[in-house]
Amino acid sequence: MDIMRIPPEELGIGSSIRLERCNTEHDIYWKMAIEMVELIAKNNAVGKTTFMVIPYGPLGSFNILVYLINKYRVSLKNCVFINMDEYLKDDGSYIDTSDALSFRGGMDRIFYGLIDEELNVLPENRYFPDPANPGQVLELMGKYGKFDMTWGGIGINGHFAFNEPPEPDEECTNEEFLERPTRILPISRETRTINAYMNCGANLEAIPKLCITVGMKEIWQSERIRILMPRDWLAAMLRRVLHGEITCRVPCSLFRNHPDCMVYACNDAIYGDVIPKIRVYNKK
Repeated sequence: MDIMRIPPEELGIGSSIRLERCNTEHDIYWKMAIEMVELIAKNNAVGKTTFMVIPYGPLGSFNILVYLINKYRVSLKNCVFINMDEYLKDDGSYIDTSDALSFRGGMDRIFYGLIDEELNVLPENRYFPDPANPGQVLELMGKYGKFDMTWGGIGINGHFAFNEPPEPDEECTNEEFLERPTRILPISRETRTINAYMNCGANLEAIPKLCITVGMKEIWQSERIRILMPRDWLAAMLRRVLHGEITCRVPCSLFRNHPDCMVYACNDAIYGDVIPKIRVYNKK
């Protein structure tokens, strides 16, 4: 079967990953924000800590989260949040928080800095994977247990967080890939290219070459996994994740073996034109 020719209305049929269809990119962000707030409120009601891996991007859910939390007075005092990843300098240290590309600086600007203080996540419970102590994430899991949820966007090559697929000449089984923990790694050229296009006017040299990411080893132990697909350039990847080969070469396809994974995809990704066309120009 040519998965690129699956009609949009048949996407998700037979896949173990649920597809939540959203009309627009903005609808994705609302649905993700509502699910996150509902989960926190449910845990608060029984005095349970909400332990979650969150992204920096896509950014759209955060302004909605700020609005919902402040309006409905949803306390984040009993939340422990770990951001998925961060860019690093060539020496393996964090890029500066003042850098416009910094996820640590960005979270303060778009989320933590906008939540009413009496509701906010305690500063000591706001984590990023640490290049000086990558084992910290597993240590936190030893303290709080499994993640309630991990949510975030997907890369053009199917990565989740910065868990890049193996290089073409690299031998790696699916099982080995799922055992990769929080670590420093080089960012693939595909990821650097699309991130340059999305974030800095396609200036490829502005995108760092290194990152640190929460690993698949930790993410796999989440109770829920939510993948956001808000772009038209994700149309082919949506089909590969839902219906293609389950392979570490497309990391998010591995979540077809996870007990609770859902994709929020907008119409741009669902109806994206993924069938190549040959244009014929008549010469006069």
